[in-house]
Amino acid sequence: MRRTSVLQEVRLMRFETLLDRHERGDLSQGEAAELLGVGERTFRRWRDRYVEEGREGLIDRRMGRPSGKRAPEAELVRMLGLYRTHYEGFTVKHFHEQLHKRHDYKLGYTVTKLRLHAAGLVRPAVKRSAHRKKRPRRPMVGMMLHQDASRHLWLEGLGRPLDLIVTLDDATSAILSAFLAEEEGTASSFRGLREVVEAHGLFCALYTDRGSHYFHTAKAGERVSKTALTQVGRALEQLGVEHIAAYSPQARGRSERVFRTLQDRLPKELRLAGIEAIEAANRWLRETYIGQHNAAFAVEAEQIGSGFVPDPAGQWRQALCVHEERTVGNDNTVKWRNHALQLPHSPLRPHFVKAKVRLHEDPDGRVSIFLGPHHLADYDPAGRLIAPQQEPRATLPRRPSPTRGMPRVGETRSGQFMSYENRPT
Repeated sequence: MRRTSVLQEVRLMRFETLLDRHERGDLSQGEAAELLGVGERTFRRWRDRYVEEGREGLIDRRMGRPSGKRAPEAELVRMLGLYRTHYEGFTVKHFHEQLHKRHDYKLGYTVTKLRLHAAGLVRPAVKRSAHRKKRPRRPMVGMMLHQDASRHLWLEGLGRPLDLIVTLDDATSAILSAFLAEEEGTASSFRGLREVVEAHGLFCALYTDRGSHYFHTAKAGERVSKTALTQVGRALEQLGVEHIAAYSPQARGRSERVFRTLQDRLPKELRLAGIEAIEAANRWLRETYIGQHNAAFAVEAEQIGSGFVPDPAGQWRQALCVHEERTVGNDNTVKWRNHALQLPHSPLRPHFVKAKVRLHEDPDGRVSIFLGPHHLADYDPAGRLIAPQQEPRATLPRRPSPTRGMPRVGETRSGQFMSYENRPT
């Protein structure tokens, strides 16, 4: 029996009981109406209809009639067809967003959800109990960032899982950098941090897990080392950024919730966009998806302002990269990844044989060599020397010679030479 029919029957039984007590003189019209939760005029009208028509007179006449505000059945049928053919597996919220964006759908979220539930296409979400109190957010953007990665089948057409590296702000949960890589590591961490610093500036703190590319841990389960730094730890210390280690997945709850949303939405969005290659996916993430995600899920910071600090000297470029020390060989080359990097001529010294130099490897594979503070050379990922770009010299106009236009010795103004003896006195 439908809920409305049950409630209708209960209302009839209560009315008959109270009407009987009123007719016996136990209750006045006002008292009976108050117990029913209606006014005296309504009670009298129900009494008269009950006397004239019996129980049938009290049945709600709206029952069985379609509402004037009812959603068009044709539109609901179209919506169900779209879900079955193109959006199977989408959550109701994600599906409803796509309907508005792609299919000129005007109906609301609730009627869409109820019809999907009734058709058995979507199961009602299970309510989760509160687990623990959430850690308060930092009050301003740039005060603390999260960086984490999730391995998942992001590109369904590729057929293998990839790592999605995400860097997000703690105050707003806004994604500042996101890209796909074959596997997370030092290079991917530096790439995400460089994208953030280049766009926004230096930040105050970075919150990460205890992966081996973030921290050295002497023994599994113990505290991370504060003295033996990884490449990422060295770079953050060099830039004055605090590095905070998370000791449980629950401690990274903010980033874990973001990845739960991304794992549900992102593969479907990439499939709808027809993207199957990593580079195309990263370009689409940067140019299209991150802005849409932040518009839908980012929150306002508690305080106005920013914890980001500009780095006009660009020190981050030489900090956020792999640093290795090398000894120059007898042939004036530096060995690196099966390449012999030939050092060019330098005004510093005739050669650099046996000198200790510092090699900087950027996330894109480009390499730079330094001797102390001196920048010696740059190389592409194949080990080829990159010629330094020289600024074109300004061409100054030539100053006219003070003797220009005057005759040379022994020459007249007409251009004829004369002997010394014949010159005029």
